[in-house]
Amino acid sequence: MRELVVLGTASQVPTRTRNHNGYLLRWDREAYLFDPGEGTQRQLTHAGVAPPSITRICLTHVHGDHSYGLPGVLSRMVLDGVGHPVHLHYPAEGEAVVRALVGLATPGLDLRLHPHGAAGEVAPGLVVEPLRHRVQTFGYRLAEPDGRTLLPDRLAAAGIAGPAVGELQRAGRLGPVRLEDVSVPRRGQRAAVVMDTAPCPGAEALADGADLLLAECTFADEDAALAAEHRHLTAGQAGALAGAAGARTLVLSHFSGRYEDLEPLGEQARATAGAAVVHVAHDLDRFGLPRRRTTP
Repeated sequence: MRELVVLGTASQVPTRTRNHNGYLLRWDREAYLFDPGEGTQRQLTHAGVAPPSITRICLTHVHGDHSYGLPGVLSRMVLDGVGHPVHLHYPAEGEAVVRALVGLATPGLDLRLHPHGAAGEVAPGLVVEPLRHRVQTFGYRLAEPDGRTLLPDRLAAAGIAGPAVGELQRAGRLGPVRLEDVSVPRRGQRAAVVMDTAPCPGAEALADGADLLLAECTFADEDAALAAEHRHLTAGQAGALAGAAGARTLVLSHFSGRYEDLEPLGEQARATAGAAVVHVAHDLDRFGLPRRRTTP
């Protein structure tokens, strides 16, 4: 299963209908929890997500609306008897804050800390890029390797069936038949998380070719001056990020409490998003990743 579960969509101040940030990305046997703000433990319950399923926690930065739910989530995992290691990724300059938050949690969890201070791979398939905010901030991209999609008609024509199919995939060749003779290239799926940032090269790198892009959308276009002052994206900028990157699905979140009606922000993003399908996220929404792309 690969899906994004939106736990909260508010930015600095939660509202009556929007919890602080929190996003859970299910990715096969792993579950990545991004930016657990206050109330994330309760939102996991509302979403029907079992805390023991979480394997990695990723902080884009250590502002409170992105991290103050961490002690509660960790304590809940201890209470639930989580026995597997839990990996925590975060910007190195936030070390003191992270240590303080972790220190508030109930002991008993095999928690492994992984600070990062530069772009690069921080776990298998998980890459970080620097963003442009008021404190050190990184976005995340999760990607699987490219592969190939087998074509049943070509397999049948080559007389390959049953266990021989697996042998062909493992070896790349079965007698005179090559894997590329009976398949087409398939792009690995990519999901990206771009939170609190002004437009920057790091955001562009993360969004490039994303099947699912989760992006902050703190301000409407008419409040662009505020967005620039606080180093956030407007709706139009979030849409443009997706459009220029060729992203397939854009999920908008992290909305300022000044906006009760979010649909105008969605329309502003759609105007610049090109072919990307744009969703205005609400708390507890779920979004599946689109099917993998194949090249004829």
